[in-house]
Amino acid sequence: MSLSGTQPTSPLRLVVADDHVVVRAGFAEVLGTQADFEVVGTAGDGAEALRLCRELQPDLVLMDVRMPVMDGIEATSQLTAESSTRVLILTTFDLDEHVYDALAAGAGGFLLKDVTAERLFDAVRVVAAGEALLAPTVTRRLIAEFARQRPTPSARPSTRLAALTPRETQVLRLIAEGLSNPEIAGRLHVSEETVKTHVSRVLTKLGLRDRTQAVVAAYESGLVVPRSPGP
Repeated sequence: MSLSGTQPTSPLRLVVADDHVVVRAGFAEVLGTQADFEVVGTAGDGAEALRLCRELQPDLVLMDVRMPVMDGIEATSQLTAESSTRVLILTTFDLDEHVYDALAAGAGGFLLKDVTAERLFDAVRVVAAGEALLAPTVTRRLIAEFARQRPTPSARPSTRLAALTPRETQVLRLIAEGLSNPEIAGRLHVSEETVKTHVSRVLTKLGLRDRTQAVVAAYESGLVVPRSPGP
């Protein structure tokens, strides 16, 4: 969908990485039906995905977690450390512990492999734009679950967040608690533009790529303590 009066942008260049031939061919075919997508390559393992991405510089990779030679987590970690390519993780189970590792490694979000076509298209566009894939409350529940399963050492917290101002720390806490920018603006009695500026500064100072990683950082640093599961 393009805005009236604007020139159409180039298609998003995509790579699909999955060790199952049928799965990656299926995703590639479905993605290819969209005018704003161009599947420029497919890979059967993490090492091949990394090589392709270095060669083709795609905008986004759909990356399976479990692959031979190099898994999706290591491939994501290396890729996000050296390029601006976004990563969208494919997984079979929504609370797979590997999803947390992938988010911490730099992935912008995750999708279940039985995702509908429309949800897939939306997810690719959202993550390629640099936003977190998951709604804030869903992100919070996911990361809180992993934080409960994998307690963070209490020694890490203070140094990681030391670069943030008190207001930026407050904004980070509210992001991790599941509030959207408009909700944060209402809570702090500031404009949404001001919140966006604070979020941008938080990401820059902490060396984070997007909102999803900000949630991970808030839990890992101990800034936000996971709540006990509800009834």
